[in-house]
Amino acid sequence: MRTVCVALLLAVGASAVPRLLAQPTPSPALLVLSKTDHTLAIVDPATMNVVAKAPVGDDPHEVIASADGHTAYVSNYGFGAFHTLAVIDLIHPAALPPIDLGPLRGPHGLAFVDGKLWFTAEAAKAIGSYDPASAKIDWIMGTGQNRTHMLYVFPGAQRIVTTNVNSATVTILDKTNGPAGAPPAPPSGMRRLPGPPGGDWNETVIPVGRGSEGFDVSPDGKEAWVANAWDGTISVIDLGAKKVVATLDAHVSSANRIKFTPDGKLALVSLLNGPDVVILDTATRKVIQHLPVGHGASGILMQPDGARAYVSCGPDDSVAVIDLKTLKVVGRIHPGGNPDGLAWAVRR
Repeated sequence: MRTVCVALLLAVGASAVPRLLAQPTPSPALLVLSKTDHTLAIVDPATMNVVAKAPVGDDPHEVIASADGHTAYVSNYGFGAFHTLAVIDLIHPAALPPIDLGPLRGPHGLAFVDGKLWFTAEAAKAIGSYDPASAKIDWIMGTGQNRTHMLYVFPGAQRIVTTNVNSATVTILDKTNGPAGAPPAPPSGMRRLPGPPGGDWNETVIPVGRGSEGFDVSPDGKEAWVANAWDGTISVIDLGAKKVVATLDAHVSSANRIKFTPDGKLALVSLLNGPDVVILDTATRKVIQHLPVGHGASGILMQPDGARAYVSCGPDDSVAVIDLKTLKVVGRIHPGGNPDGLAWAVRR
C-alpha cells in the first residue's frame, strides 16, 4: 500500500510542474529572475502567486519585456564570462533560442525602446541594440569606460544614458542629424557630396561618485539620480546642462538600485548589505524613511499605476511588495532563490 501511495504522490508531483509551466501569462504580469534557480518566474500581481517559470541562462541579472508583452529578454552576465541574452515566450511560457552576442561579453542593463532591445556589454565597454525583426545586432557603440552597467534609452532613441561603475562616471550619448561621421562644413562655394544616412553620436562623460551603478531618470526626463555604492552618496545630474548639480549624502553604501515613483515625488534606494530600503523626497532631496525589507535588496520595480513597488530581497529568497501610499511592506512573493532583476509585461 505504501508503494502505491508513493507512486501516486510522484505522479501528482510530476504532473504539477507541466501545469505550472503551461499556464498562460497574465496581463499585466510581474517578471522576476532567480539567480539561484536560473529561472524567470511569471507572477500574477493580483494574487502575488507564481503562475509559470521558464529556464534562462547561468547568471541572469536583468530582464525586460517587449513592448507588446509577448517576449522577455534576460541578460546572462557572469561578470564578462557570458555573452548571451535568454529569450522567453510569454504567451505560452517557454524558452526560445538565445541571442549570441559574440564578443560583446558581460551583457547586463536592458531596455526595449522603439521596437529594439538595447543592452550594455560590460566586458566589451560598449552598448548595442538588437533588432528582433531582422534577428541581428544592428548597432554598437563603445563607451571607453570601465564596467558600463545599466542604461536608460529615451523614447525615440535619440538619447542614451549609462552608468560606468569602476570609472565612477555617467555617459550621455546624444544622436545627431545627418550622415554618420560627417566632416565639418566645406569652405564657402564648395559642395559636400551626400553621405550615408543615420547620423552620429555625441558623447558626454560626467564624473560622479565611486561605484556608480544603479540610476534612474526622473519621469519628466530632466534629471538622472545616480546611486554611488562605494561613497554612499547620490549624484543628481541636470540632463539639460549635462552636469552634476547636487551630491546627496544619503548614507546609501552598498546601494544597488534607485527608482523614482511614477509621479516623481519619491525615490527608493535598495542596499545589497543593508536591511532597509531608503526613501527620499525628491522635492527636498532628503531621506524621509528607512523601510525594513529583509537582509539585503537589489532590483526595484514600480507598478505603472504607482500603487506598489517591488523589491528583490536576495538573501531572503523573496520579493517585498511595498504599498507606496502607506510606505509599508504589504506582502511577499517567492519566485525562487536569490531573486534579482524585475520587469513589467503588458500584453498588447
